[in-house]
Amino acid sequence: MAVTVLANATLVLTDRLVPNASVAFEDGRLVEIGAARTGAIDLHGMYLAPGFVDLHVHGGDGADFMDSTADAFRTVCQCHAKHGTTSLTPTSTVATGPQYDRFLALCAELYGDVPNGARIIGSHFYGPYFARPARGCHPDQEFLVPNAENAERFTQLAGQMPLVVTVAPEIENAEWLVRTYVGRGVRFNAGHSHATFEQVEAAVSWGVRHVDHLFCAMSDRARLRLSQTYPMRGGVLEATLFFDELTTEVIADGKHLTPDLLRLAYKVKGPDRLALVTDSMRAVDLPDGEYWFGADGSGERVLKQDGVGVTLDGTALASCVMGMDHCLRTMHFAASVPLPEAVRMATLTPAHILGVEKELGSLEVGKRADLVVLDRELSVRHVYIGGERIV
Repeated sequence: MAVTVLANATLVLTDRLVPNASVAFEDGRLVEIGAARTGAIDLHGMYLAPGFVDLHVHGGDGADFMDSTADAFRTVCQCHAKHGTTSLTPTSTVATGPQYDRFLALCAELYGDVPNGARIIGSHFYGPYFARPARGCHPDQEFLVPNAENAERFTQLAGQMPLVVTVAPEIENAEWLVRTYVGRGVRFNAGHSHATFEQVEAAVSWGVRHVDHLFCAMSDRARLRLSQTYPMRGGVLEATLFFDELTTEVIADGKHLTPDLLRLAYKVKGPDRLALVTDSMRAVDLPDGEYWFGADGSGERVLKQDGVGVTLDGTALASCVMGMDHCLRTMHFAASVPLPEAVRMATLTPAHILGVEKELGSLEVGKRADLVVLDRELSVRHVYIGGERIV
């Protein structure tokens, strides 16, 4: 394959912007990054960034990863590629046993490149180990107590690809689950939990290292005070902000969290411990209306309106309906995060959280040529995955 050069670009590196620069790639890998040179493709000064990495995504363009078909997986990956996401981890919902098994099987089957879509780089197994009172908009279906039978079924995938499992620290056998499988390569998140600060601290000692969607579906001082008047206790929120061992993520769609909460998360955790995620469902790029969250026909009915997903009664949030490019714009323009750091939160930081930072997440020689070209308003103009232009 011939060398391709993208010239006259403003490179978005991990710590700075480099104007009037170029990159070259060959056989799907970056081979040169540096000063401007004559190239076949002139980017006219637009931003050139690494492709986005989404650790928490459920669906898009009418499909959900829980629809249990390869076509649904491909549809979601192709949808998010249009928004600059070049790598993602399919994320399950609360479902039934056969649906959980089919989801994991499809992750294994489609691991790697998806034609014209974001690359599947892992699996986020999300649902059976929630605390039921903290399920949020998820279907009220199969919540499980971890045991050898179900855990062995769900964790076999870790031998083939990065596997992330979310667990509420307060559920029965949570400690056994984490301590048993973290040594076998499974990565554990805390999420959909009403745990106390002390319970999260214990989970950190077991091996939990990440917390799902900060501020959402989690306990805090105010919630825990409903069950104990005094002394007031911290919950998952306070523990996440406190423990340096914990990375976390925010849904920066401008609807889930106000700019001041995004600024707080950024200030306390910093760009190396805070990732951007979409947590988006099937209504991405579709009109307002009712949609299934989770499996088509058996998930939970939710409503897309005003640029976000909500429950049918309008009283609670029910997933995001935007791509990662929108989240990047919110973090940069609304929360005033410098562009190199906002991009890092959508690229290198999630890659590092998943353990794939040697391959993805930054413009460095030898890494995959997964690239997104953005105009000055941070709208996606072009996307390259493995050196192939797909947008």
